[in-house]
Amino acid sequence: MAIPVCSYAQDSIQVTKNTEYPNTFSSGSANVEKFKQSSKRFNDWSISFGAGVPLMQYADLTSLKFGKGAGKSLVGYSAYFSVDKAISHTFGLKLQYDRGETRQGAFYTRDAAPANASLNRQYGGRTQYDAISILGDINLTNIFRRVDNKSPYRWALHGYAGFGTIGYRAYLKDETGQRLVTEVKPIRDGLSFFGQGGAGLKYKINKRWDIEGRVMYVVTTDDTFDGGNAVVNTYKDNNSDNFVNATLGLTLKLGKHDSHLMWHDPMQEVYHRTEVLESKIDDLEACKAGDADNDGVCDDWDRQLDTLAGARVDGSGVALDVDMDGVIDLYDKCVTVPGPVENSGCPVETSNQNSGTVAETETKLDGIEFDLNSDRILPNNTPILNNAVNYINTSNGAYTVIGATDTRGSDAYNQNLSEKRANNVKQYLIKNGVESSKLDAQGNGKKDLKYPECDPASKCPEWKNKANRRVYFKAK
Repeated sequence: MAIPVCSYAQDSIQVTKNTEYPNTFSSGSANVEKFKQSSKRFNDWSISFGAGVPLMQYADLTSLKFGKGAGKSLVGYSAYFSVDKAISHTFGLKLQYDRGETRQGAFYTRDAAPANASLNRQYGGRTQYDAISILGDINLTNIFRRVDNKSPYRWALHGYAGFGTIGYRAYLKDETGQRLVTEVKPIRDGLSFFGQGGAGLKYKINKRWDIEGRVMYVVTTDDTFDGGNAVVNTYKDNNSDNFVNATLGLTLKLGKHDSHLMWHDPMQEVYHRTEVLESKIDDLEACKAGDADNDGVCDDWDRQLDTLAGARVDGSGVALDVDMDGVIDLYDKCVTVPGPVENSGCPVETSNQNSGTVAETETKLDGIEFDLNSDRILPNNTPILNNAVNYINTSNGAYTVIGATDTRGSDAYNQNLSEKRANNVKQYLIKNGVESSKLDAQGNGKKDLKYPECDPASKCPEWKNKANRRVYFKAK
């Protein structure tokens, strides 16, 4: 019975109608694993926070002044905090809280040259605001970048747009002092709507942190926001009380996974699984088309292309011989006990227990094998050698410990190696109680092969070459 090695039953698709392949993709009737929270391989929640500078440039009072006699530029401050949810790799939502203060002013005169100070007016304004909004977050980079770009990317351009409610207190300052001119509280005065939109450039620091610079345009929908509507309009037509907010912030990605959905390219996963699938299908088809001995091992990997029908094989397609006596298990009547081929793999018993014949010795004294280019006695051989100690001590005969090698290497090298193997075994037996007078050691080099057909070694599977690298016992 063959051991199948060409079946693939994990992380692939159902390629035949009656074969089960769990965790699959499918375009037809094959079963598809439902998407669940537990099967996610990416994070989709994060929090963001940052600070910046709001600038009013379109209102009655402005923040930045330009030109001679324009007055002093005034800079405010802002901060934001948001809870972010990624819906897909290109779109998400943010619930954002903004707080800040805009600062703005103006200098006006009715004369070409300000000769009359009473006709000159210099105004300053500041507006403190609190706003809550819902923003849509579009990952423009994931929309437009090439889906076959297999290199990781760390920069992403985002677009934002949304609306919410805003409350504010607007102050106006002139030569008489500062006073509160407008106050809007959303709950008390109803909902004061505003909108904002803009763009941000994100950089991925690591799997947990992103840094982002944003520029947002805020539409206040109220021409009293700058605080100058009541007075300054007498000198200047009102444009709008909207402002620009430039911020720098951080995003902390929450969750146990290495990748966040906004940085997770789903096409890469599709490509990866497609490549895995294609390789497995190719291997499967190759196995079907190229298994000459029908043992379940593809010919490309099979080291024994003529395995007999019904024989069990190992992963390399070699027929199993558990006791390594040269008789494969299919024909071996004593699978776990070594014996000669002519006796169907079973040991030969003899009625003359004291004759010291070779047949009796082969039954009682098993040989041991060695690794390539090594004379070290392997730990799994010590029970065999301990049995040899007991047998030799209770017998009347003397024995030759014979060492051999496979056919790789020169004659001189193998002769020396075989002698070392024989002497190591002899010393082990003497150390464990065998009289030295009962033992001789002999090295036969690579001329004493258990499998003569393995010359050169490349003709045979490794298990046969290992069987040639041995030490065995011969009665004198």
